[in-house]
Formats: sequence, structure tokens, C-alpha cells
Amino acid sequence: MLDCTAPTVLVYRSNILPQSETFIKEQMRACKRWRTVLVGRYLLNQLALDGLEVRLLDDEARWASGFLKILHRLGVGLGKLREERPLLLHAHFGPEAVFASALARALRLPMIVTLHGYDINIDRGWWESGHGGASMQNYPRHLLGLAARPDIHFLAVSDAIRARAVAYGIPAGKVTTNYIGVDPEKFMPGPVPLAERPMRILFVGRLVEKKGCEYLLRAMRIVKTRVPDAVLVVVGDGPLRTELEKMSRALGVCAQFRGALAPDRVRAELDAVRLLCLPSIRAANGDAEGFGLVLLEAQAAGVPVVSSALGGAREGILHGETGYAFEERDVEFLANSLTDLLVHLDKLTAMGQAARRFVSSRFDIRKCTETLENHYDHLARYHA
Repeated sequence: MLDCTAPTVLVYRSNILPQSETFIKEQMRACKRWRTVLVGRYLLNQLALDGLEVRLLDDEARWASGFLKILHRLGVGLGKLREERPLLLHAHFGPEAVFASALARALRLPMIVTLHGYDINIDRGWWESGHGGASMQNYPRHLLGLAARPDIHFLAVSDAIRARAVAYGIPAGKVTTNYIGVDPEKFMPGPVPLAERPMRILFVGRLVEKKGCEYLLRAMRIVKTRVPDAVLVVVGDGPLRTELEKMSRALGVCAQFRGALAPDRVRAELDAVRLLCLPSIRAANGDAEGFGLVLLEAQAAGVPVVSSALGGAREGILHGETGYAFEERDVEFLANSLTDLLVHLDKLTAMGQAARRFVSSRFDIRKCTETLENHYDHLARYHA
């Protein structure tokens, strides 16, 4: 049980919480020395918030955002937030940090910002041209403005994201890699051994350009000629779903599109496949996968992975030991890797076992969150 005298950090996310952001909930619940309070403007009723303290912002307080130049509604009011006696504010995603910085300033709190992917990978010109909306045209300038403030520090979910942040203009000393991790106890290997499962390959992700599902479908066309019983299970939804379904039929690929599923159903899918593939690419606007936590979830569950994800392929896989990393859009190499794991059952089993050991030793969320709380300690102490 958390000590009632534990320091408090406000975790800010405007929308509480999308189904895809289970990682925020799990990271908050993994904190042992800090009390976490989730603060936001809108309740989405998508993700169960059990175990979290939540404060919705209503009409009692208004604050002027220098980013939008308009008034935003805050909710419980600054007075009520001060009653929480917070020492720190933690914002997830760069655009959220621009909004949250006004709240942090009003409460006189230092702020930590976690960069996840699109918020730092998308090209500056894309934002500045208005593709993200008129209100976001100055986002790159405002983000770098935050980086110049001594009371704000950045965390990156992978070394790849940290390198991108530095290239973007954030000083190297202002951004630190901090993996989010997963709980190996929640992703135990399923009851059916890998070698006894159907010839199924799992894809989990939004059906958007950067997830690269198109290239997996093209690889599956090759795999099908070698492993006729191979089936692709696609979990996720998005603007490209109809196009991808048409492509799978045109290629003669057996692909089952499940749509977006709740975390427990995704977990069930993991227990019914031999391997997981995340064939991410860099999109036309520069967006790319920050890490891909599903890679860790699969490996924790004893499922080998094949991926080209920007951060995950380099940092979240032991190539040749827990799965295969490949260069994005390399359909031939992808097809060979998938085939190799489907037909060589001893290798499949050995990789699955190594994958669980790898995640348990390096990406246990409890260890990753302990490092996060050390960052909390340092920033709060420095600005006390």
C-alpha cells in the first residue's frame, strides 16, 4: 500500500483515456513511492480506470494558453488541484505538454514530458503547413520553447525517440530514455505450446500508414505459397481497413480482420498464435513507431516477434534469439522470417522461451517505473 505521505504527481492527459493508452494506466499503477493523480478535460469511458485517482477539469477554472490564444476550461479548478499538494506534473505526448505547460505554470510545478512517437517523428514542415490543424501550426516552435525552460525535462520511450528529439532541437541534456515496460505476470505464456497452435500470425495496431500492414499482406502472399495453412489475424481498426481488406482478397491471402479489441481479447489472441509481426514503416509525413509495446507484451507471453518498428526492432528484440528485426518494406526478408518460424518448431519454441526471459530481465514495468520515479525525485528536488 502506498504511504499516505508519498509525494503527488499530476499525470495529464486531455482525454481520459483512449483504449490504446493502457500503458499510462499501468505505469501509474506501478508507481510505488509517488502518489499519482490522473488529470484531464474529458472522460472517454473507453478504458477502465480502476485503481486510479482521477480529477476531471470542469468550468470552475479557466486558463489562457499561449499556444492556442484562447481560453480552455479546466474543471476542478486550480484551488482544488492545489489541495492535492502536487510537486510535479507529468504530461504524455508533446502536444499535450504544450497545453499542460500553462497548468504547470499556474500551479508553479516543474513538468516531465514523455515523448512517444508521432509527437517528435512527424516532420516540422507537416505541422507548420497546417496538416495537423490551424491550432497546431506552431507546435514545433512551442515544443522547443518548452525545451528551453529549466523546469521542464523530457523522457523518450526509446533511444530512437531520444535521438530524434535531439535532432529536432531539444538539447541532449534535456531528454532521457525511459522505457515504459510491461508486467510479465500479466502476460504469462498461454496454456497451448507454440508448436501445437494453428499456423497463425498476429498483427496488432491501428490501420494507418506507419503500421505497415500493407507490407505484411504482401509478405503473406509469399508465405502462403510455402505454408498453405498460414493465416494472418489483424487486430485493430483505422482509415485503411477497407483498403487493406480489399488488398488481402486481391492477393489471395487468408487474413481475418478482427477490428479493435479490448486488452483482454488481444491477450486471448496472443495465446492462439505462433508469432506476432509489427511491420512498421516511416510514413510520408515522417511519423514512425516510437517503440511498439505490443512487441514486449507478445514476448512476455512467450511469443516470438518479427518487426521493423523504429525503436522496437533495434531495442525491443534480440535479433535471431527472440525474433527477427528487418528493414522496413523488405517484403522478401519478412516472408522468409515468418516462414522460418512457422516451419521450424524447435527454433520457434526456443525463441519464445528466450523472449520471455528477455522481457522479464530488461523491460519489467516495475523496474522501468522505479527509474521513472527516480526522475520524479530529481526534478522535484531540483525545483523545490
